[in-house]
Amino acid sequence: MKASTDRMLTRIKSMYLYIKKRGNVTTLELVEEFGATQRTVQRDLNVLEYNNLVESPSRGTWVVTERKTKVS
Repeated sequence: MKASTDRMLTRIKSMYLYIKKRGNVTTLELVEEFGATQRTVQRDLNVLEYNNLVESPSRGTWVVTERKTKVS
């Protein structure tokens, strides 16, 4: 796997775990926490949302879904 792909997957996993721990986060909070651009964070959130792991109950706010996950 390419190093850039590995970094992206690690960041997405970390983002998911951060949202799960905090319960309710904003896109701006994720930008500040992970030191990524807003576009990068939005792209990562789109991946998580596509896989039904997070949802946005209101614009710019994110929570995890009820989908069962096993994080290794």
